[in-house]
Amino acid sequence: MKKMLILSLIFCLLAAVVFASESDGIFSYRVGQFEVYMLVGAEREGNATIIPGANDAVLKRFIPASGFMHATNAFLIKAPGRNILVDTAFGGPIFEKLEKLGVKPEQIDAVLLSHLHGDHIGGLQANGRPIFPNAKIYLDSKERDHFTGIAVNQGAVDALRAYGSSVITFDALPIGPVYKEILPGISAIANYGHTPGHTVFLVESRGEKLIIAGDFLHVALVQFSLPEISATFDMDQRAAASSRTQIMDYAARRRIPVGAMHIVYPGIGIVEADGFGFKFVPLK
Repeated sequence: MKKMLILSLIFCLLAAVVFASESDGIFSYRVGQFEVYMLVGAEREGNATIIPGANDAVLKRFIPASGFMHATNAFLIKAPGRNILVDTAFGGPIFEKLEKLGVKPEQIDAVLLSHLHGDHIGGLQANGRPIFPNAKIYLDSKERDHFTGIAVNQGAVDALRAYGSSVITFDALPIGPVYKEILPGISAIANYGHTPGHTVFLVESRGEKLIIAGDFLHVALVQFSLPEISATFDMDQRAAASSRTQIMDYAARRRIPVGAMHIVYPGIGIVEADGFGFKFVPLK
């Protein structure tokens, strides 16, 4: 019996190693009691023209002649007693990765939305029905109000409508000494600019932390060093640059790892001050 238990434990450890691999598009990182998985939803060749503030000299300095890759990620947080998804990317491959991790859609208890762009909510609903039927959806009230009432985006309307009263809004607080805790160990930080209610999430457990930063940047090769350069997708480019710089400075000063939706595998790393900008050191 004891031998069987040991073999079972070894198998589970090996399985965890298999799941946390670049070939699977899954990277695991522990934050205290939380097991966080970065899930690659899509990868394609990057396009530096989405950061129009980068001139030829900047592109030549930071972008390899061979080009670069662009990713769209989501994050799964396995917390004690609950499974939490942060964004859904386009859906599709995200469901396959959840299955590899032993999580079915009906086992997702909460979906936290950084914002309501299609590449972050594409896996929420199908034909008007919720893909995560037992989940509550959390997003900033400014984000919901903008895309469902001011500049109506039908994809956002349909995604939220599928969940009805299970949609919960919050008012995120800016960087400071106090944050809006929306679930135990997970707080929302206002990072407005990319969209009116763009939110990053601070994950904390047993003294360890991780920031899941959504679309705080789009071309990591350039924007860590030059955070003042915004992307065409940033609705308020000045505010986005300010928010981006603030979150980088916050993470660098406190040595808090950062994960994001458009950083290629492993998608999580350490931000360090580097001259007037920053640099990103991926975790291994």
